[in-house]
Amino acid sequence: MGITARGIGLLVAAVLLLGAGFRFGYPELTLLGAAAGVALAVAVVAAARRPRLLVSRQADPDRVARGEPAAMTLTVRNAGRVPAASMLATDRCGDRVVPVPVLRLRPGADTTVSYPVPTSRRGVVPVGPLRVVRRDPLGLVVLARSYGDVVLVWVHPRVHPLRAVPTGAGRSLDGRVDAVPHGSITFDSLREYVVGDELRRVHWRTSARVGELMVRENVDTSLPRIVVLLDNRALAHPDRVGGVAESFESACEAAASVVTAAVREDLPVVLLFVAAEDTSAGPGDGGTGGGSGDVVAGDGSGSGPTGPLDRLAAVTLTGEGTLEAAAARLRRDRLGDTLVVLTGPGATDDLGHVGALRGAYPSVVVGIFGAAEPTPPGAAGLVVVDAADGAAFAAEWDGVRRW
Repeated sequence: MGITARGIGLLVAAVLLLGAGFRFGYPELTLLGAAAGVALAVAVVAAARRPRLLVSRQADPDRVARGEPAAMTLTVRNAGRVPAASMLATDRCGDRVVPVPVLRLRPGADTTVSYPVPTSRRGVVPVGPLRVVRRDPLGLVVLARSYGDVVLVWVHPRVHPLRAVPTGAGRSLDGRVDAVPHGSITFDSLREYVVGDELRRVHWRTSARVGELMVRENVDTSLPRIVVLLDNRALAHPDRVGGVAESFESACEAAASVVTAAVREDLPVVLLFVAAEDTSAGPGDGGTGGGSGDVVAGDGSGSGPTGPLDRLAAVTLTGEGTLEAAAARLRRDRLGDTLVVLTGPGATDDLGHVGALRGAYPSVVVGIFGAAEPTPPGAAGLVVVDAADGAAFAAEWDGVRRW
């Protein structure tokens, strides 16, 4: 609650009038001072009365690719018994303030406002809460309250179509490693038959020996598994245009494209960050020394708040983390057979740590965005793709054949 300049003037006048009236014995001045004090007290009571407002909002959609349209629809209903008079309301959408007409809103009536959500930049746009400023009829006191919850609109990186996906590595008992485009089925174990099992999976010889129907359990041991490592260190993306690291935005688009292509092909994919994620903008998993990962398989489109595209929308540059620590974690865990590292021009001197992972990952591809000069061929023995942006990376991705 705050007192306006008019209210401060009236308060000072009340004090002076009361003081002068009592000091010099003028009842008229005392009466005027008392009237001013009563007016100020009535103003406080009037402004402090909390109006009953029901606020609901709907984002359409709440997840959108960068540059695509998104809108927010806000509905404010007066659930009280008196008109909502002397009120001004504004809704916050990111850095913008949107006026909402609630002045003289009748009991039981509602008002609806729709406005676009800015999607020109990748990120998480918080919308709300509704801020209602109430004044007394004389304009002496002002009181601001918040209504409703904050709704997050996730602006994902652009996704560029990729036609080629890595192949798996089928390892034979004799040590030979073959390329397997779509995985292979390998016998794992036997178990008892249950209703619904296919009869072609019944192992008749074992069933005859044990006297019960036994079925084979197979696993796909060579299904291609992709690991995407996004370098979110500020050191790796030193150049800024209008305060934005365009190389990092391009790397986020490339990561989103690889993840989406893997999901489309029903391939497991793990998304990691070099530095710990900043989860203050929205939900997400945190991690250090390589970040945390989302494993996506089948139809895991990451539509939940912790999906890979949501994490790519919320990730920011940080001064923490090292590529050496991330590479050590990848070498220790061996999370897949194809490693895709996406970084900026400031990390070219650290590619040796990535090159040391060739023994743990049969295929290692490095995407470098925003470099002033092309990376020397065969740098650290890696397949390096120099690209100006996410679209250029997608165009050159299909030309990479060293899977």
